[in-house]
Amino acid sequence: MARTVWDSTVGKKTVMAVSGLVMLLYLVAHMIGNLKIYFGVEEFNHYAHWLRTVGEPFMHYEWTLWLIRVVLVVAVVAHAVSAYQLSRRDIKARPSKYVHKKARSSYATRTMRWGGIILGLFIVWHILDLTTGTVHSGGFETGKPYQNVVDTFSTWYGNVIYIVAMLALGLHIQHGFWSAAQTLGAGSRTRDRALKTTANVLALLLTIGFIAVPVGVMTGVVS
Repeated sequence: MARTVWDSTVGKKTVMAVSGLVMLLYLVAHMIGNLKIYFGVEEFNHYAHWLRTVGEPFMHYEWTLWLIRVVLVVAVVAHAVSAYQLSRRDIKARPSKYVHKKARSSYATRTMRWGGIILGLFIVWHILDLTTGTVHSGGFETGKPYQNVVDTFSTWYGNVIYIVAMLALGLHIQHGFWSAAQTLGAGSRTRDRALKTTANVLALLLTIGFIAVPVGVMTGVVS
C-alpha cells in the first residue's frame, strides 16, 4: 500500500506537503532561536547548550538534538525526491513548453525549482560553516556559536550567500505553504484568501527574521 501511494502523483504531492510543513515548523523555531543573538553572548551560547541537553536525564546528551536532525534529514530528502520525481513526471507528460505562459502565475511559483536547488546548496554550506566548521572563516570555536556567527557575517560572501538563500526561502514558503494547504484539502473558495495571506505573512516574517541576524552583525548591533 505504501508503494502504491508513493508511486501515485497524489501520494508524492502529499509527501511534499507534509515534509514541507515539518520543515516550516522547524524554521519558525530556528528563527526564534537565532534572534536570541540580540540578547548577547551568554544568552545565545546558553541557548545553544540547552539544545544539546533537552530531555535530560531521560534523554542522553545531544540525543534529542540528533533526533531532530534525523527527522529533518528525512523531511528534506523526502521533499527533494518527491519534487524531482514530480518535475520529471510533469516534463514527460508535457515534453514541449506551452506557447503562451500563464500570465497569472506568481514569481514565487515560477522560481520554485530554482529556489529549491539554491536552498539545497545553502543547507550544505550552512552545515559545513556553522555545524562542522569545515568552511568556516576566522577559526571555528566549538561550543561558541555566538562568536562563530559573528565570524561568518563579518565576511561579505557569508552575508551574500545567507541573504540570497533567505530571499529564496521566502519565495519558496510563499508558494509552498498555499500549495501544501491545497494538497492536504485545507483549501476552499472561502479559505483561499486567508491561506494566501497566511503564506505571505509567514514568508515575510521568516525572511525578515533570518536576515536580521547578518544585518545585526553588519551594522555592529551584534558584535
